[in-house]
Amino acid sequence: MAWIISKYLITAFMVVFISEVAKRSDKLGGFIAALPLVTLLTLVWLYIEHQPETKIANHAWYTFWYVLPTLPMFLVFPWMLARWGFWPSLAASILLTCMLFAGFAYILKRFGIYLL
Repeated sequence: MAWIISKYLITAFMVVFISEVAKRSDKLGGFIAALPLVTLLTLVWLYIEHQPETKIANHAWYTFWYVLPTLPMFLVFPWMLARWGFWPSLAASILLTCMLFAGFAYILKRFGIYLL
């Protein structure tokens, strides 16, 4: 149980740290947020918990494919934010990302990469 609590605390620390940095510097906060810190922590947790290398490799592999359809959100959200406000922009960005992900998964299926 202590291990799970430690994982939560370390992971939560990273989120709070990034948000605090972003308050002070947009560029540095964005840079740190763009780093795959959650993925790296997940890979470390999987390794420490003696998961098979195939499980760890698959996590990295699928993370790559799942990240790609999320990237347009980071361009569209700031544009919508200035016009629609925070909550509608966030909701529309989530919807856009889901639609892009579904379309991306459909296209990749034709190449033998199954995301869903």
